[in-house]
Amino acid sequence: MSEEDGFGVTAAEKFFGLLLVILGALALYFTLTSTQALSIYTGFFGFLSFVILSVGLFLIIAKAE
Repeated sequence: MSEEDGFGVTAAEKFFGLLLVILGALALYFTLTSTQALSIYTGFFGFLSFVILSVGLFLIIAKAE
């Protein structure tokens, strides 16, 4: 694989990670602000939002080869 192809993959990985961080943060915000509507499912959706946020942070921090 050439050097030019590696940069595109790295940029796509960082961009996708940024999108996941934004999506996870928004999901976590709306989950925590609408606890009455979610009632017993607040913890479940909070956990899923945290997982999305964590995967996005991992993609941003991880070093691509």
